[in-house]
Amino acid sequence: MRIAALTVTLLIAALHFYIAWFEIFAWETRGPEVFASFPDDLFAQTTTLAANQGLYNAFLAAGLLWVVVIQNRSWQQNVATFFLGCVFVAGVFGAATASFSILYVQTVPATIGLALWWLRGRA
Repeated sequence: MRIAALTVTLLIAALHFYIAWFEIFAWETRGPEVFASFPDDLFAQTTTLAANQGLYNAFLAAGLLWVVVIQNRSWQQNVATFFLGCVFVAGVFGAATASFSILYVQTVPATIGLALWWLRGRA
């Protein structure tokens, strides 16, 4: 169970590092391709906003990456639970306010990760 929990956590971290890169560095270049329903003229105006949002995603990714190097089993599970919980909440909020597909991209993987960590803690 430990390998599965760590693997899912690393995959979610990688996803959030990608999202951070996208929002910080590629918002105006790749953004119009990814968010076709967003008016093209707003990308330049929202670059700073997207970069700020990307920084928060980088913090989530860094926290999830930190989980891998924690040696103490209890602390590892606590930190994983905190950061996966943050991803879960962000996914629910994003699905409710921005796009329902965020539920599948963030909330479902975070739920799987939380379940795996919980099962690992019970073993």
